[in-house]
Amino acid sequence: MKKALLTKIEELAPGLCDLSDHIWSHPELGFQEHEACRVLTERLKADGFTIEMGVGGLETAFRATYQHGEGGPSIGLLAEYDALAGMGHGCGHHMQGPTLLLCAEAIQALVTDKPYRLVFYGTPAEEIAPAKQTMWDNGCFRDIDVALMTHGSVNTACDESSLASMNYTVTFHGTAAHPGLFPERGRSAFGALQLAFHGMDLMRAHVTDDTRLHYSCLDGGTPPNGIPAEATGKFLLRCRNSFTYLKEVRERFYKIIEGAALMTGTTYDIDDGMIWPNKIPALVLNKNVMENAAAVDCPEIAPPRVRTGTTDFAAVLQHVPGTCLRIKMVDAPITSHTPEFTAAGNTAGCHTAIRKAAEALAGTCWDLIHDPELLPAIQADYYPRQKAQQ
Repeated sequence: MKKALLTKIEELAPGLCDLSDHIWSHPELGFQEHEACRVLTERLKADGFTIEMGVGGLETAFRATYQHGEGGPSIGLLAEYDALAGMGHGCGHHMQGPTLLLCAEAIQALVTDKPYRLVFYGTPAEEIAPAKQTMWDNGCFRDIDVALMTHGSVNTACDESSLASMNYTVTFHGTAAHPGLFPERGRSAFGALQLAFHGMDLMRAHVTDDTRLHYSCLDGGTPPNGIPAEATGKFLLRCRNSFTYLKEVRERFYKIIEGAALMTGTTYDIDDGMIWPNKIPALVLNKNVMENAAAVDCPEIAPPRVRTGTTDFAAVLQHVPGTCLRIKMVDAPITSHTPEFTAAGNTAGCHTAIRKAAEALAGTCWDLIHDPELLPAIQADYYPRQKAQQ
């Protein structure tokens, strides 16, 4: 019966590729994705989904729900659609919604003998804010058993991790003075910032191998013939395998800042920036998605991605088992966030990626609906791992 899914996807693909091209040609920055929301929700409404706009307290977020029968698995389909400033769709978010729509429409058309629910979440502003965290905090995603996404890439794989990230801007306040005439009157804010940087370097030798510490100087204060009364630095703390451990690192970072101020007779302000947790992988779900990807001959299947960046999808995967199918859309060495990746967004390669990702994810949806042992196996794999990270 899965072969019928492929036939249906082949039939529906041209219209959804046109929709992808439309979103690609109308790039919108985070929290401004009104056209993408409009075209996606219009299609979902025509497909029989119930639409809720502005969910999670975000104007360009939405939830679309389709219930077939009573009970069954609740499958979350999560789509991003924001573009990059000055670059358009250089991360390929434009193809996510059409791909998941293609998957959903094939399931709707052919799965008529079992109960299930499809919950399509439109999630804005992945490039500039942890919007999915805001949506979770405001009640979203609690109505799904699994969360599925897709993303254009240079090959086909699933992620097994991501970097939890904490961002801080620290401003030290000292006392200005003439360093030649009255050095004893000065208290150097830049000196405090230098000590904070040195403290980060020393701490780097005493954290786990998956932890990364970064910093940069935003404002060093005055020219060298002045003692700066103010200096500002940016600090980034990241960890791959444990958000809980990163919170411990943060406490040590706070002590570094406090110690730098004490040693220089300065004061400081810490501006808390955006925080992203790490992904908790659902390895059984990953395995099923990749088996379905292989079954439909997705191009350039690769091992799981372990070294990855930061994503707000992790805010969902802290609570719900899920995965993102990275689907080959471009050839290496092209990478996302480049003009070359943007240019590939309305090509035959992107259209093939849409169709193949939809085929693989529809296969997983089919398995979740028809195999009563799959969802319990996914949960039995995921929840102990989740508990171990708390």
